[in-house]
Amino acid sequence: MRRRAAPAAIAALAAAALVGCASTGAGSGAGTGATAGTVSVFAAASLTDVLEELADRFEAERPGVSVVLSFGGSSGLAAQLTQGAPADVFAAASEDTMAVVADAGLLAGESVVVARNVLEIAVPPGNPAGVTGLADLARPELAIALCDESVPCGAVASRVLAAAGVQAVPDTLEQDVRAVLTKVELGEVDAGLVYRTDVLAAGGRAQGVPFPEAEEEPTDYPIAVLDRAADPELARAFARYVAEDGRSAFEEAGFAAP
Repeated sequence: MRRRAAPAAIAALAAAALVGCASTGAGSGAGTGATAGTVSVFAAASLTDVLEELADRFEAERPGVSVVLSFGGSSGLAAQLTQGAPADVFAAASEDTMAVVADAGLLAGESVVVARNVLEIAVPPGNPAGVTGLADLARPELAIALCDESVPCGAVASRVLAAAGVQAVPDTLEQDVRAVLTKVELGEVDAGLVYRTDVLAAGGRAQGVPFPEAEEEPTDYPIAVLDRAADPELARAFARYVAEDGRSAFEEAGFAAP
């Protein structure tokens, strides 16, 4: 049973770079030779729903295998990894964050981008403040939630706002995108910048206001196996499963192909 810890097709060459020297016959979806074991995954909060689904599917195909998922802001997770936190696989919400881990010499091979996302304005159901676009985030009477600039969703939000010349003064800065979404769902703020997939995941608890400026700053999601993986073969199998077999799950969750 999987546990969740607290706090277009991928090109064949790219998948090969990710999995490294995986054993022959350990193809996508098929078994890896492992009949039991645990894969510990550090992943960006915006990947919560899709990775939980893929972990369930991965476990169902491999009785005795458990996937432990730890979600949070990518930058914080990268910092934990560079400080020695144990994990087998890292899935980040930006290539810059993955580079922090790579530059520390912690990757077992290359990372591979598995999905792409864009920002969207999330508002409470009914959009009571009448938010219609990015410029509304500068309205002084509105309560606004953003991710802190230290995490990818905050960094991309900062770039988008700056490029559009919008001076938003957030009422709260959160450490991951799901925390921003929660503020919106609870009606604690009038609007927040999250990813499009987070708005979809919220269902009727929030609604989205797309804005064209978001397309200028897409977010890519790389995944990689860590050199400290307790079971490298099983870790490679899960990363490959996400990259290859996970395409439909990413599309259903609203992600675009990389």
